[in-house]
Amino acid sequence: MQRQAQISPKFLYDAHGCALFEQITRLPEYYPTRTEAAIMTRFERDIAEAMAGCQVLIELGAGNCEKVRRLCRSLGPRQFLGVDIAVDFLQVAVDRLGQDFPQLSARAVAADFTADWHLPTGVPQARRELFYPGSSIGNFDTQQALHMLRHMHSLVAGDGGLLIGIDLPKPVPVLIAAYDDKQGITAEFNLNVLSHVNRLLGSDFNLQDWAHEARFDSRASRIEMHLRARRPVMVRWPQGQRHFDQGETLHTENSYKYPLHDFLAMLACAGFDRTRVWTDEQQWFAVIHAHG
Repeated sequence: MQRQAQISPKFLYDAHGCALFEQITRLPEYYPTRTEAAIMTRFERDIAEAMAGCQVLIELGAGNCEKVRRLCRSLGPRQFLGVDIAVDFLQVAVDRLGQDFPQLSARAVAADFTADWHLPTGVPQARRELFYPGSSIGNFDTQQALHMLRHMHSLVAGDGGLLIGIDLPKPVPVLIAAYDDKQGITAEFNLNVLSHVNRLLGSDFNLQDWAHEARFDSRASRIEMHLRARRPVMVRWPQGQRHFDQGETLHTENSYKYPLHDFLAMLACAGFDRTRVWTDEQQWFAVIHAHG
């Protein structure tokens, strides 16, 4: 039996993938974005107090830079760095942010922050705060997430900190609907990864051969996104080929739903301390500030 085929979730986010994900965040089924935004609004003063003194604000997976605007207003940092792999999409957003906040030195940084990336030269040693919203940390398995958190800690160790959003466990029907919406936008987003890989690798994935699937793994407490072969398929690329049986899947993304105490333990293991937690009334989502 062949090993489970996988594509890294970072390849979901080419320019078209980023635009589709923006649409997903506005869907009625997709609760994380609006729930996190409500928490950020309700506890704005408390969050600003926890991050007071921030001079350099760094957003990971910055995308359209919309979420960071509230922090730019409340914290008044001197410098902003938006970090993302989709740099063309990011640059437009960073330019717009710089125009709207003239006192802010805004800069786009092209980097794969799932690896051991480094800040560009010239970033001040003044207090740094990392912002990683949207529960994106859940896209990585526990060991990879812990490695990323340790690297984040190394960037802000001392007087800095991390503001991070995590999605909490909740009823499975709510989860499935959020990753398999009625309009089919999430399906289009998932299938788009094949177009992106075709451009990058010269492969010959035919999108008509594949169907989107979302499932929940209760043992791992995670949503899994797959692409299921509609029929027997042979996929070729310059370095090789692979046959997929009908019904065989290509695993494209995980989204872990961490119990709060488990994630706080991960932060402590990564070196962070003095955490503050804000949640919604349903306890569906948490925003956490962890001191470096």
